[in-house]
Amino acid sequence: MQGHGDTVETVEHAAQTVNEHAWRVPAPRLRPFVSSYVGYRQEDGEPRRHRGLPSPSLTFIVTLDEPLVIEAHPDPRQPAGSYDTLLGGLHTAPAFIANGGRQSGIQLALTPLGARALLGMPAGELANWDEDATRVIGGFAAELRERVRARQSWADRFAVLDELLERRAASLDAGQRGAIRPEVAHVWHRLREARGAVPVAELAAESGWSARYLNSAFRAETGLGPKAAARVFRFDHARRRIARAAAAAAPGTTLAGLAADCGYYDQAHLARDFRSLAGCPPTQWLAEEFRFVQAMPAELGEC
Repeated sequence: MQGHGDTVETVEHAAQTVNEHAWRVPAPRLRPFVSSYVGYRQEDGEPRRHRGLPSPSLTFIVTLDEPLVIEAHPDPRQPAGSYDTLLGGLHTAPAFIANGGRQSGIQLALTPLGARALLGMPAGELANWDEDATRVIGGFAAELRERVRARQSWADRFAVLDELLERRAASLDAGQRGAIRPEVAHVWHRLREARGAVPVAELAAESGWSARYLNSAFRAETGLGPKAAARVFRFDHARRRIARAAAAAAPGTTLAGLAADCGYYDQAHLARDFRSLAGCPPTQWLAEEFRFVQAMPAELGEC
């Protein structure tokens, strides 16, 4: 992982085309709550559709210019919407985002165990749902966007995020936001470290709870049960490995090999998970998404 002061930045400006991308780890005090900041700006005039894939992080997007337009949410009951700031909980189906040829903003990857510290509530309350951030955290979301938009460089924008999020975490009273049960935290960390490759029965035994009670408590806190969370961790690891291999044009890399490395029984099981969680096979996702600035290698961080 890179240090707090390091920013990975890719900037390409050509005739009628802008492609900017920046990635940074938050300040040390924020890392239990936010795993990364990803800044992006893309202008090429070509309308397209982007898939927002399931991941082990809540999504917090602060737009810089045009709003974020979601045509289809992970929960099909939620109507399409337009957002200046958006908070999305953990989910197991893709969102479909319209891009009219311009997009710009910063995406913050919030950890489910950090939701109480920054949102004042458990991540489970946002499960499978996208919401205007002002409806969740009030005027703080608008202030965050205003302050970020006033800065001209990615480094300065990320510094504003550090400042305001540290203030936010300090201002929320620990007694009001509630404590995370240590058993839930232990299971989440185990799943993260194993990238989902740990049986639920083993997790239940380690927690001292029954599998049924663990499922209920874990889902209430994070938004997913342990089995679903394990699946999302494994899928997220696999799609990042696939994207990195494609970016590096690594010779000899096969989906079968990546499937085995990522804990799948075989390539067919990887393809099945991709179709379920991404709504398409891996090859289609690469063909559609790799041109998007959010899917480029710097954002991939550690796999």
